Amino acid sequence: MAFFGFGKKKEEKAEVRQSAPAEANAQENAPADEEKKGLFSRLWNGLSKTRTNVAGRVDELIEATEKIDEDFYEDLVDILIMSDMGVRTSDKVIEELKSRIEAQRITDARKAREILKQILKEIMDMPRKPLRWPMIMMVVGVNGVGKTTTIGKLAMRFKDARHSVVLAAADTFRAAAADQLEIWSERAQVPIVRHAEGADPAAVVFDGIQKAKATEADLLIVDTAGRLHNKKNLMEELRKISRIIQREYEGAEVRTLLVIDATTGQNGLQQAREFASVADVSGIVLTKLDGTAKGGIAVAIMDELKLPVLYIGVGEGIEDLQAFDAGAFVDAIF
Repeated sequence: MAFFGFGKKKEEKAEVRQSAPAEANAQENAPADEEKKGLFSRLWNGLSKTRTNVAGRVDELIEATEKIDEDFYEDLVDILIMSDMGVRTSDKVIEELKSRIEAQRITDARKAREILKQILKEIMDMPRKPLRWPMIMMVVGVNGVGKTTTIGKLAMRFKDARHSVVLAAADTFRAAAADQLEIWSERAQVPIVRHAEGADPAAVVFDGIQKAKATEADLLIVDTAGRLHNKKNLMEELRKISRIIQREYEGAEVRTLLVIDATTGQNGLQQAREFASVADVSGIVLTKLDGTAKGGIAVAIMDELKLPVLYIGVGEGIEDLQAFDAGAFVDAIF
C-alpha cells in the first residue's frame, strides 16, 4: 500500500536492504509481509457490512442469472445505488460494464463480476501529489465526522514514520475542541499550540507556524472549525488563514484534507461538494466505514468530485486509519 507521508522510513529501510545479504533481506521482509496482512485483515473486518450488502447481493444475482440481459444490468445498478454509489456513478459503471461484456462477448455472469471489480478499481485509483516538506495540513469537515480523532491518528502515523509534528487547535468555536486535541497531542507526544475558546483561528495558525519553524518540524496539522452551515464565514476564515500561511511560511507545502463520515452517505457527498466550493481540497479522509453497509460512497466521491480518498477509517484503533489503496479496498468488499 502507498502510505501517505512515509518517505523517510522507506529511505532508511532501503539503505538497510542495500547493505544486507540476501538471507537477511528475507528475514527483514517477513515482518513487512505480516504487517500488510494485518492491515488487510483490519480492512476486511472493517468493511464486513459493506461486503455483505454489496458483494453478497451481487453474488446472489450472479447465481440466479442464466444469461446476461437488461434485467441483469437493472438489478446490478440497483445494488450499486443502494450502496450509496449514487445514480450518476452507478449508471456510468454499468454502462462501462455492458460495453466491455459486449466487446468481449462474455456470457458468464461470474466473469462480469471480475470486470465490475476492475472498473471500480480504475475509478478509485487516482494519482496523489508527491510529498514535500515542510508541510501544513489543514483538516476541515463538519462537526461530528471524527475530525479531531483523525488529526490525532494522523499525528501518530507521521510520528511513527519519523516525521516531527506540531498540532494547532484552530477550532476555537466548538466547546472543548482544543481539550480533545490536547489529549491526542499527549498520546502522540507531539507539541500543540492552542488559545482560549473563541479566539481568532488565524492567530492560532500564526503561532502554530512560528512553533513549527522554530522546531524545524516536518508537519503542522491544523484543526479548523466545521461551520458549513455558514459558508460565508467559513470562506472568510479559510482565506484569512491562507493569507497568514502565505505570508509567514512561504516555502511550506499546503494540503487541505476534508473529513467525511461514511455513515452519512449521499449527505457526505453533498458536504464534499460544498467544501470543495470554498476550499482547495487536496483529498478526502473517509471515516466510520466500519459503521456502514454503504461503502459505495467512496466510489461516488472519487468519480463525481475527482478528489482522491487518501485515508479511510475502518475502526476505532490507531491502526484502523489506513492509507487508501483502491485494489485492497475493492478486494476487501468482493
